[in-house]
Amino acid sequence: MPKRNRRRNKVADYLAYLGLRTLAMIMHAFRPETNYVTARILGDAMYRFDRRHLRRAEEHLRRSFPDWPAQKRRAVARASIRNLVYLAVEFLFTSHLITPGRWRRHITLVNQKENLRLLLKNETGMVFLTGHFGNWEVVGYVMAALGFPNTAVARRLDNPYLDAYVIGRRELRGMTILDKRGATEVAPRLLDAKGAVSFIADQDAGKKGLFVDFFGRPASTYKAIGLLAMQHNAPVVVGFGRRQKEKYHFEIGIQRIIHPAEWVGKDDPLRYITQEYTKALEDVIRTAPEQYLWVHRRWKHRPKGEEPAKDGIA
Repeated sequence: MPKRNRRRNKVADYLAYLGLRTLAMIMHAFRPETNYVTARILGDAMYRFDRRHLRRAEEHLRRSFPDWPAQKRRAVARASIRNLVYLAVEFLFTSHLITPGRWRRHITLVNQKENLRLLLKNETGMVFLTGHFGNWEVVGYVMAALGFPNTAVARRLDNPYLDAYVIGRRELRGMTILDKRGATEVAPRLLDAKGAVSFIADQDAGKKGLFVDFFGRPASTYKAIGLLAMQHNAPVVVGFGRRQKEKYHFEIGIQRIIHPAEWVGKDDPLRYITQEYTKALEDVIRTAPEQYLWVHRRWKHRPKGEEPAKDGIA
């Protein structure tokens, strides 16, 4: 269970929970297509009035795509903020739409042959990775719907009522959520048992992270993912859930599989693994940059000797 803040206001927490449940009830009265229209309006409102996040998104885009004209950066920033609202809408529908009997209506599988072969052989554990791109939640649902349960490492919510609701929805179809604070103990056991452990791999890892290149700039990245793969001889599978237009349909695919044989004999295998999966995530994002969470403070911490980032921008 997540660590609770003793000073939290239980009434405020419960009201927030009731607000979410009320919103879910209202949204389920309409078709997903109608809710996308509403989400688009809300996203455009955020783009217009949330100047702080807009500035961060546009600056990240400017540094990541320096050859783009300002007009294109603004358009992609706007679409990226819409994507954030789409995610909230899709979360409330995913457990109803992604089921063993219905998932084919909403999912197109791409680049999956090698991944399915690895799952069927079940010779080792596997480390699955994705990033804040498209809809990362739906990837785990699809894996479970295909009959391959996985355990996703995630930060639990501070609000206990929202946490129970969100975790319950996530685990409804066979996906298990592991609190990131206990992952160092549980994840090794899962890999030893030939299980699958999933991570969102584009989180800022702080001052002690391993800095690797991401869109031409050093980005602090967690070491634990590469270390787990090395210690358990587990392949690292980089996947994605790319939305098709503005509707509830996704391409679920594999961008890269890093096999243990690749890092054997490398001077710095940990750096090799970390840079390879980070590059794979970048390659995915470049296919549809408007679906990446550019407001995310990916470059918050800087290598020693560089100026500190301001408002997550570096």
